[in-house]
Amino acid sequence: MGRLFWKFFIAFWLALMLTMVTVIAAAWLLRWFEPAEQRSFEAERLGLLLRSTASVLQDGETGAAIALLRDWRDRDLQPGIYVVDERDRELLGRSLPLVELQALPDRVAQPAGTLVEAQAPDGMRYRIFAREAEALRLLADAKPKPPSILVPIAVSAGGSLAISALLAWYFSKPIRSLRWALHNAAEGRLDTRVQVRMGRRRDEIADLGRDFDRMAQQLQQLVGAQQRLLHDVSHELRSPLARMQAAIGLARQRPERMASSLERVEREVLRLDGLVGELLTLARLEAGAADVARETVDLVELVAAIADDAQFEARAAGRELVLQSSGEFIAEVEGELLYRAFENVIRNAVKYTAPATSVDVEVWADAERLRVSVADRGPGVAAGDMARMFEPFRRLDENPAVAGFGLGLAIARRAVESHGGWIEASAREGAGY
Repeated sequence: MGRLFWKFFIAFWLALMLTMVTVIAAAWLLRWFEPAEQRSFEAERLGLLLRSTASVLQDGETGAAIALLRDWRDRDLQPGIYVVDERDRELLGRSLPLVELQALPDRVAQPAGTLVEAQAPDGMRYRIFAREAEALRLLADAKPKPPSILVPIAVSAGGSLAISALLAWYFSKPIRSLRWALHNAAEGRLDTRVQVRMGRRRDEIADLGRDFDRMAQQLQQLVGAQQRLLHDVSHELRSPLARMQAAIGLARQRPERMASSLERVEREVLRLDGLVGELLTLARLEAGAADVARETVDLVELVAAIADDAQFEARAAGRELVLQSSGEFIAEVEGELLYRAFENVIRNAVKYTAPATSVDVEVWADAERLRVSVADRGPGVAAGDMARMFEPFRRLDENPAVAGFGLGLAIARRAVESHGGWIEASAREGAGY
């Protein structure tokens, strides 16, 4: 189960538990706001007896009140109801302790609801009450009345509404952020990032936000790379075209130099052909090169053949190339692409290694992997340019006399990566990489 599942599970479980606790707490608290005579059925019944007797006395029906009191006494109704007039005479003649009679005025103000007063039409005032000890025992043993059905309904409705609103806000907020980010991305604003809006979330929605940020960053880099590539291609095509245009203009102005002008045009055409060829290779690698047939090749032998050819160039330039290899590594590969990849790296090392130094090419192979190391003694590369040197048209040597378009290492990286490998550059002691 994912983290989002547990968040939903715990949130709904806590919501139900909180609603139940809130209902119980509300019912318990509301009970204490009710009048004392309404907190239990016993208290309510006692209050009804007292008020009924008082009502009869207020109507002047003293005889009826006496009849009620006798009936309740004969039925042993508990607690017993007593009625005392202004002269402390009880209607049924029952005797009461003097102390208890003297305490009756103080019970009038008590909230227990065990004594009421009534005045007859003739002006006689009565106190109707239950004896305090019996009344308190009755109320102590009484069970509280259950709250009205409207109380739990209202509390649960209010509590669930608040909790549902909180949960809805918590789960919909990151989705709104993702929608905002996707809308911006669809509008072309690829610098949009949504992770900062996720806060400290640690669930699948936060993971989705991080995935979106990585996707947006990757798209931003790809679009930027395509724009730079288009700019670089335009620049590289414009230079030879400009030189061809100049050569044609010179031929028209000075027909006697037609041969040299045509020779210059031919060189520029060859240069353009080479550039277009490398661009097509790079484009094919970027597209996946799925339509190229593979062949069985011994890659150790392939690297050895390239090193053998590069050795002639190295010696002609006063340099050396030393190859160390052993064994074989036979694989189904695109031989032409890997040949160009290894050749670009090795010839690049021969081109930039210092005079009277050597380029070391080492090849290790086991049953599953092939590792090729090419080390020169050139001027070295700044640390910040190590990764960028494999980008298209990235030329670290801006000398126009140095041939090349800056596509060789880019093609090498794409070719190696298309076979599941990787290529990297690192500084070595004594300069070079």
